[in-house]
Amino acid sequence: MSWLKDRVADSAPGDSSEDARLIAGLRAGDEATFAELVGAYGPSMQRVARMYVRDAATAEEVVQETWLAVLNGIDRFEGRSSLKTWIFRILANRAKTRGERESRSVPFSALAAREVGTDEPAVDPDRFLGPDAAQPGAWAAPPRGWPQERVVERETLELIRATIEQLPDTQREVIRLRDIEGWTPQEVAMALEISDGNQRVLLHRARSKVRAALETYLDPDIVEARP
Repeated sequence: MSWLKDRVADSAPGDSSEDARLIAGLRAGDEATFAELVGAYGPSMQRVARMYVRDAATAEEVVQETWLAVLNGIDRFEGRSSLKTWIFRILANRAKTRGERESRSVPFSALAAREVGTDEPAVDPDRFLGPDAAQPGAWAAPPRGWPQERVVERETLELIRATIEQLPDTQREVIRLRDIEGWTPQEVAMALEISDGNQRVLLHRARSKVRAALETYLDPDIVEARP
């Protein structure tokens, strides 16, 4: 679902190839560079902070504190991770501290581990043939491809957005960062402080749900044919 990045998300700065330019701009106090980063990462930072704290106003305060910490600490940034990962690690640490101080119960990493630990199937079991079939476990109603022009229609994209909004918090944030904003698996795992394995499970479950919603919308015949 990498096409989501181009069709659903706003543009964002590049990854490592852009870091030198962005770091130099921040160190020089360039307002345009700072505005570029705020525009690119601000909405995601607000959502990630909201995972740790009790309300949107507190999340906004955490984001503002993070930007101050970024500006104050950019001269000490050693480039051991990408600039983006560094920013989000600062955010996560500050949000976690604020959440613990306000007794906001469960951090993102714990939510992710709990979500992965459930027995939720990524694909509806009814999509597969039962044990009495000639090929047990094979697709009973296999997925089919769709014309690209149907997938990128406005109504289809609105369906994708709505489906993502209805996902569990952990799945929603992982699929946003991976498929909408184009983050690498390592960046997501590091920024959200979750294991790579948990990141992959959450992404797989989220993608499966989005695909199921698309299938219901774009290919109703196959839905009706399910056992």
